[in-house]
Amino acid sequence: MTDAAAIRPQDRATTPRPRRLPQGLLKWVGVAPFLIFAALFLILPTLNIVVGAFQTPDGGFTLANIAGLFRPEIARPFWISIQLSFVTATLGCLIGIILAAAVTRGGLPKGLRDGMLTFSGVASNFAGVPLAFAFIATLGRLGLVTVIAKEVFGVSLMGLGFNLISFLGLTLTYLYFQIPLMILIITPALDGLKREWREAAESLGATGSQYWRMVALPILWPSLLGTLALLFANSFGAVATAMALTGSSLSIVPIILFAQIRGDVLQDPYLGYAIAFGMIVITGIANVIYIVLRTRAERWLK
Repeated sequence: MTDAAAIRPQDRATTPRPRRLPQGLLKWVGVAPFLIFAALFLILPTLNIVVGAFQTPDGGFTLANIAGLFRPEIARPFWISIQLSFVTATLGCLIGIILAAAVTRGGLPKGLRDGMLTFSGVASNFAGVPLAFAFIATLGRLGLVTVIAKEVFGVSLMGLGFNLISFLGLTLTYLYFQIPLMILIITPALDGLKREWREAAESLGATGSQYWRMVALPILWPSLLGTLALLFANSFGAVATAMALTGSSLSIVPIILFAQIRGDVLQDPYLGYAIAFGMIVITGIANVIYIVLRTRAERWLK
């Protein structure tokens, strides 16, 4: 036996093996980028806003910033934003569930369902400056629909009192992404309605309207209320679309906060923290309601 062959087993025994990461640690490696991203861009900024809402310029504790939210120039935009969010969420839910029910339970071709869901996935994320420009080009003073209505049908939308840069105009614009979002969320709930439930209702003599009123809607009610809360939060936090469409002509909370961040109006950064804190509280409550009701709805549809 050669010397090399004699020492080879010894080399294998003394060669250090590479250390492997513990299995428990490996499980966290994949999710680490998400946790870091959430901490840097969500958790830490939120904590900074919450702390700043109760701080004075010298770092002391105060409730004056929160009390400033009840000043008329701040409370009024909050109330307008709440009204706008509630109206768009309600209309989005009503129109969205009708469209979703038509393509899922109405016996329409499968291709129409796939096309609507695809469009809803795109439209629910279409917002900001492009959406504002699309509505200005369609319903603005020189928009396509406005010109056609006046030159072809002799109807002046402006003469009828319609103004795109108004509460009504912003409501129509928000519905463009609220309705598709409702369709995407409520469609799985509609698919979860079992055929046996309808057959049982029909065997007992129930009509189609009675089935929806007495069986389907009570089951879907938690999903509907949860989606309403989610649409409310989605509308309440929208800023880019409103800013691009109305500028400062319609005072809603996101626009007031945006102006505060830029230092154009209030010139009080700690009041700005309080405004952001108020928005966090309202949207947080809406999201908690959505999560609770969504969990309850999933129990019914399992």
